[in-house]
Amino acid sequence: MRALLPLAACVTATAAFQIGAAIAKGLFPAVGAPGAAALRLLLGSAMLLAWARPWRDWPEKPRLSLLLGLGAATAGAILFFYLAIARLPLGMAIALQFLGPLSVAVLGSRRPSDFAWAVLAGAGVWALVGSGAGGARLDPWGIAAALCAAGSWAGYILIGRHAAEAFGRSTSALSTAVAMLFVLPVGVAHAGAALLDVSLLPLALVVALVSVAIPFSLELFAMPRLPARTFAVLTSTEPMFGALFGFLVLHERLAPHQLAGVAAVMAAAAGAAWSSTREPVKEVPPT
Repeated sequence: MRALLPLAACVTATAAFQIGAAIAKGLFPAVGAPGAAALRLLLGSAMLLAWARPWRDWPEKPRLSLLLGLGAATAGAILFFYLAIARLPLGMAIALQFLGPLSVAVLGSRRPSDFAWAVLAGAGVWALVGSGAGGARLDPWGIAAALCAAGSWAGYILIGRHAAEAFGRSTSALSTAVAMLFVLPVGVAHAGAALLDVSLLPLALVVALVSVAIPFSLELFAMPRLPARTFAVLTSTEPMFGALFGFLVLHERLAPHQLAGVAAVMAAAAGAAWSSTREPVKEVPPT
């Protein structure tokens, strides 16, 4: 049981992120993707700040430039991901977004054999969105948004390694709060007074709870109890959960070749994580 609990916590956290994303689409008709991202960050950052209370362990010489960069990357990862799932099936969007951490793992590797994971990921992406994939035409703006989310996620990983050393366990709460400052004006400009509709508050609270409070709490429990490689491989199951909850909650269907593409990206991400150098897990992007 002691060994299984961290594994179960990590898998549950990974699933919770995708359940939260699926539920968040219920906010899109009222406030759009930017408004939903703003509500998630506003409520989610309030939950994390109340839990972490970063002012108690504020560093003497805080590296605010790192915090600003990490907040901008967090904002991009969430905003562009929501813009992507407004136009693409959830499983497809998260698979494309996974190209960000996959690129960091592959490009940071010194093993020539890891080139195979990049090839596998490329094959998966071609199966998802390539002209040879067949089926209905995909929204190019949705694909572009997912790739921007991937780039933001890669930036989050690269900056987060240094920010976590400076701000410790408060890094996620602080970066989410800074991200909220970036995204809230965009949400207000898009949705206006609709963001103040109290009838949206229950659903928005559920999104923040399932997307932020629950998964971060579970991951903070699992991370120190699991090897870094195991944790990274388990998080690579996100595209699978995205496809699953996209189907169960949103009734989104992927063609067989697209499901194969999701599986290929998952396998490439897991393989790259497993073969990468052993490093402690500091932070996980809030997707």
